[in-house]
Amino acid sequence: MTAQRRFLDWGALTQEAQYTVAATASERARRLEPVLDAFVSIEDPSVDPSRTGALARVPYAAKDLFVTPAHRPTGGLANIMDFGLDGDAEVLRRLDEAGACRIGFTALTELAYEPSGYNAVRACPHNPWNPDFIPGGSSSGSAVAVASGTAVIALGSDTGGSLRIPAHCSGVTAWKPTYGVVSVVGVLPLAPFLDVIGLLARGAADLVPAAVALIANGPRDVSSPVERVVVLNDTLDAAEPSVRRACQQGVAAIEACGVSVARVAGLPAIEAIDVHALIVMQAEAARVHASRLDHPSLSPVLRKRLAKGLAIDDATLLASRAARSQLAREFAEQVLGSADAAILPVMPIRTPAVVEVDPTSPSFAARGLYQLSHYCRFVNMLGFPAVAIPTGFDDRALPVALQIIGRPGHDLDLLALAAMVQRTTDWHARVPAAIAEVIGNIEGALA
Repeated sequence: MTAQRRFLDWGALTQEAQYTVAATASERARRLEPVLDAFVSIEDPSVDPSRTGALARVPYAAKDLFVTPAHRPTGGLANIMDFGLDGDAEVLRRLDEAGACRIGFTALTELAYEPSGYNAVRACPHNPWNPDFIPGGSSSGSAVAVASGTAVIALGSDTGGSLRIPAHCSGVTAWKPTYGVVSVVGVLPLAPFLDVIGLLARGAADLVPAAVALIANGPRDVSSPVERVVVLNDTLDAAEPSVRRACQQGVAAIEACGVSVARVAGLPAIEAIDVHALIVMQAEAARVHASRLDHPSLSPVLRKRLAKGLAIDDATLLASRAARSQLAREFAEQVLGSADAAILPVMPIRTPAVVEVDPTSPSFAARGLYQLSHYCRFVNMLGFPAVAIPTGFDDRALPVALQIIGRPGHDLDLLALAAMVQRTTDWHARVPAAIAEVIGNIEGALA
């Protein structure tokens, strides 16, 4: 049965097998591209079997927001415009220096400002579990590339859930770092006060060495293991039943690892923080892209969304930015308490069908877009780190992910917890049902 097939972790491969996977990664991407539409461009890196470094020969993809001397990002638009980016993105340089091999740049939503993966002006990546449902956005191509086994790790950005939402929809693991610990030099911004650059991989074990390479202050050991967590019970209660059941499986798996689990209310705090998150996101996105509002490359829907932020005055924006420290302190005291992390779903709803997020469709539901990021935006406002891990499937056989939010600076501790859970579970390793047969016929596939 195809649903029972598994991917292997990169670290479980022999050096010879790693070389084969790396050397054939670009060809795998090309073979799968007609099915998935994950990439904007595919490269053919030189893969040296003797390559060294913490990420030696690891095939990686990068969301098309990053600049290099040979590449100008599209930012999800149909035509390349001048975003004022020059040089080489710092995060790409770090991964390359650690030995990783870039196989291409991945598709995203317009200017990374849409949570479902829908793009009005370019082909949208397809969910590898079922193409009738969204892949999540805005780091949609990166998530699909990882979920398909084409890339072992992929770079993405996260302003209000853009790593965690596609991780949920595509059945992979995401790391949204503490604000400011990963360089954003050479990256197209959306809302700089909220923007972070993070990673996607099938499992946390593959994420850890890449996260260490990206953390700006250099590598460090896990200093404070996650021993106590609080489940935000009201967020689970408000989730759709099959999402709630899958998340409860994840909570049970965490508890089985010896982690103490308590239960508290979290929605009142989330709602209070979200007011500021939306103000900052809308106002900053409008200001960053104000000069492009009339550019013909933008769709009317995106133009309207950006213009909405111009109605927010500077004083209101500054007040919401200034609220971060107090909001973070109150969340830590009133919600986390003595716990090391908080747990809640990535999304309260099941992964929507593509027709539900297409503004031109009669089935379009605007509220669904809001719900996609409802449990994610507040984390960016706080600046806290988060990890999203697959914890089962909903009643339509689509993946569901649990979100683990930690204290600032404890990124590697969160990843260590995720890796521990994934050593005893295999939700992250499943081969997506819709492409299992195709993958089985491609050389170098990890399955």
